[in-house]
Amino acid sequence: MCFGWRRLLLRLFGARVHRTVRVYGTARIWAPWNLVMGPYSSLADEVDCYNVAAVTVGEGVFVSQYAYLCTASHDIHSPGFPLVSAPIVLERQSWVCAKAVIGMGVTIGEGAVVAMGAVAAKSVAPWTIVAGNPLVVIGRRSSDCLNGGAGHDGL
Repeated sequence: MCFGWRRLLLRLFGARVHRTVRVYGTARIWAPWNLVMGPYSSLADEVDCYNVAAVTVGEGVFVSQYAYLCTASHDIHSPGFPLVSAPIVLERQSWVCAKAVIGMGVTIGEGAVVAMGAVAAKSVAPWTIVAGNPLVVIGRRSSDCLNGGAGHDGL
């Protein structure tokens, strides 16, 4: 019911969000000016978006509850331990499941699924289903699922 207000507030702080975006009330967005969300995308309750660098959420992307999108870390090889950052891209129709972690510089490919509690420290190929830590491919997803077909295997 308050999605319109949240979109307005995000836009006032520099976010670029489509009019169909749903950002739930307890989602946390650290730097709205670094957020881009495409049509029919969603950040569920308790999503933590630490977007020191850009976070791009493509069309039809779902980020489920308690997921953590983290675009920053520290340079462990430097004595000063400076902050470093790199963008996150969640491509069209991908899904970041509950309690999953997406690290800096990671792209989740079109239609890919990052399973519950998985840690994506490297990019995920389109239409793959990944789980665990370290991340492993556990299946493939078909683009048929976007057209109402059965469309996926491996889960």
